[in-house]
Amino acid sequence: MTRARPAATHRHAAPARSPFRRAVPFDIVTWLSIYLVLLFAVPSKLVIGPLGSAGAPSMVLGLVSLLLWVLIGVGAAGIGAAGSEPRRPRQVRVALGLFLFGVGVSYVIAMSRPVVWGEVSPADVGLLSLLAWSGMLLLAHDGIGSPARRDVLVWRLALAGGALAVLGLAQFVVGELFVDRISLPGLTLTSPYELGERNGRVRPQGTATHPIEYGVLVTMLLPLALHVGFQHTERRALVRWAPAAASLALVPASGSRSAYVGAAVGLVILLIGWRGSRRRVMLGVTAAGTAVGLVVAPAMLASILGLFTGVADDPSVASRTGSFALAGDFIARDPLFGRGLGTFLPTYRIFDNQYLLLLVTVGVVGTALFCGLGMAAVRGLVRARAHSVDTDARSHDLALALIASVVVGFVSLFFFDAFAFPMTMGALFLLIGLTGSLHDRT
Repeated sequence: MTRARPAATHRHAAPARSPFRRAVPFDIVTWLSIYLVLLFAVPSKLVIGPLGSAGAPSMVLGLVSLLLWVLIGVGAAGIGAAGSEPRRPRQVRVALGLFLFGVGVSYVIAMSRPVVWGEVSPADVGLLSLLAWSGMLLLAHDGIGSPARRDVLVWRLALAGGALAVLGLAQFVVGELFVDRISLPGLTLTSPYELGERNGRVRPQGTATHPIEYGVLVTMLLPLALHVGFQHTERRALVRWAPAAASLALVPASGSRSAYVGAAVGLVILLIGWRGSRRRVMLGVTAAGTAVGLVVAPAMLASILGLFTGVADDPSVASRTGSFALAGDFIARDPLFGRGLGTFLPTYRIFDNQYLLLLVTVGVVGTALFCGLGMAAVRGLVRARAHSVDTDARSHDLALALIASVVVGFVSLFFFDAFAFPMTMGALFLLIGLTGSLHDRT
């Protein structure tokens, strides 16, 4: 007699998967990687001509991503109705929704009263930009299917930061932009390329619009590059440490106070969170790098120190501090919801402080909700780090790196009008979205 063989389903039960992941017919990490290429490799000054300011390729993909996230969510809701457990709200997603609601209220108020015609188009572009960044945040937050695929995206982010740093170092050494030679079919140049200088030295800017944005980008991705160097041990040491080495080398050559502050903030957070041995190694590398810098380029170190010791005579600092009184007048007119995102044109005044500009354009409510988005991301990462301390060393370390990256991003907004720079905000929103692959689903 033949014996009945047990059903395969009894031997190997299929692991439970979220409705979102079942509904995705492709790999979200691949989609996000395409976004990284468009965001970092395509110079910010190249746009799709007929779309004007709204024509950055990364922005177009971000808007498509928002639509894609909505469609996937509708499909997941249908699966949930068929018997799957519904997903509970997540704090980052709720915080983003509140911020978008606050900006939406501000926009409606602005458009319902007399408005200068030249402010309407920038307001529309500002709203579209925010929706595009939100689309990438939501896809990254909800769509990364596994820790392995998450690590692939982290590696590609570190590579992007390292590649930007290598390009900046080449610009610094050779004194050429290189990106001015890039011409892509269907894209037009919005303004001429310029290579800036400070104290007689070239200020590299990579593919970014401005050296400040470039410095912030590199330092914002530096914690992830260090995480890859320490944790991605499946890769050869030379390969995994290359992005961090290039980024660390670029920081002193950036000629940007925002880059120096960002690097310092990120490294302090990492040093606080790292254990003793790694902390000693990093402190030793920093000390050795400083000593080499004193020998090889003592004038550069003096120039860096001069950016902080000579702030009283710096016109850029005077311009920033001189903006407070003007901003206060505008804030007093519309304190709660402001005059509308994007309606305060650069021709009126350049604040070089995104928080000040947010208070003017989206008011106290919108600014508080934006800060709440950052706090929600950091809070979730702190919880994820606490829960993974004994179970997953790589996730534990990644949570700390993301905390450092997100905090660097939010601190850097004090130094320039970041919402006008798509690379910075696109990267920051993507990093916030990446927190969704780590923290608990509450």
